[in-house]
Amino acid sequence: MGKKIFKTLDEQVEILKNKGLVIDNVDYAKEILLRENYFFLNGYRHLFMKSSDNSMYIPGTKIEELYSLFLFDRKIRNIFFKNILIVENNVKSIISYQLSKKYGYKEKDYLNPNNFVNNGAKRKQVSDLISKMKRQIKTNAVQHAATQHYVNNYGYIPLWVLVKVLSFGIVSELFSVLKKEDQYEIVDLYDLDIDVFSNYLVILSNYRNLCAHEDIMFDNRTQKYINDTKYHRILNIPMMDNEFIYGKNDLYALVIILKSLLKDNEVKDMVNEIDKAISNLEFNLRSIPIDKVLDRMGFPDNYMDIVDIKKKELF
Repeated sequence: MGKKIFKTLDEQVEILKNKGLVIDNVDYAKEILLRENYFFLNGYRHLFMKSSDNSMYIPGTKIEELYSLFLFDRKIRNIFFKNILIVENNVKSIISYQLSKKYGYKEKDYLNPNNFVNNGAKRKQVSDLISKMKRQIKTNAVQHAATQHYVNNYGYIPLWVLVKVLSFGIVSELFSVLKKEDQYEIVDLYDLDIDVFSNYLVILSNYRNLCAHEDIMFDNRTQKYINDTKYHRILNIPMMDNEFIYGKNDLYALVIILKSLLKDNEVKDMVNEIDKAISNLEFNLRSIPIDKVLDRMGFPDNYMDIVDIKKKELF
């Protein structure tokens, strides 16, 4: 395998031209490549290829289309990110409230191992998790203004402050080792069962990391699948081999998760923003139809109808 060596902007433009990408304005193309990075932009090429085993672009594909898909992905990544953060804050608040109310607000109280499941399979996980949280307390006692304030003035950090500096991954793991009665108190607010809620948290945590690192979003597939929901059925999502073809481990699965965890007005705003981004992308595409993008996203034709499906009020 040949070595990957540095290429100048002019050389990068020539590579793209040799692959069949139409570049009418070389200066514009060089500006995009300099600002956005050839490697990152090139990650969006697949929908514009002649076939999966042919690295040439569909005839007539312009760099403006490739860049439009790149910008579209950035837009929806930001839309999803801000809504994942809303869920993250809600979950952190609810968990900290439940544990503080029941077990106390000082570290020695809410981090007592007896507060968590105590079977062989989970015992080590609980111990490791408590250690992680204690390290966060030690680290953030001097690095974060809120935690520093509580340490200096009160000598402890209550859980409702600590969750501010805990990663979503740690909070997801924290939920997984709570006693059943505490888990029920939390999931009852969302009208979900424990396993479904726990699965949603793991997927959301993964997507949060994807968004934060600006990885490709629109055609991402998660290792975990979500269970079939009423949304799959009401939307009449097509099936193949008795499995729904959309909304299982794709981006529409994330929409379904957020539909289950956000307030109705938040879901409406999110879906409207996504639809506007899709319409803008469609306007800029010439060589491929928008349906090709939607298929890779896992979005059914009636993706917006999820807004009008009723669900139990969260609070």
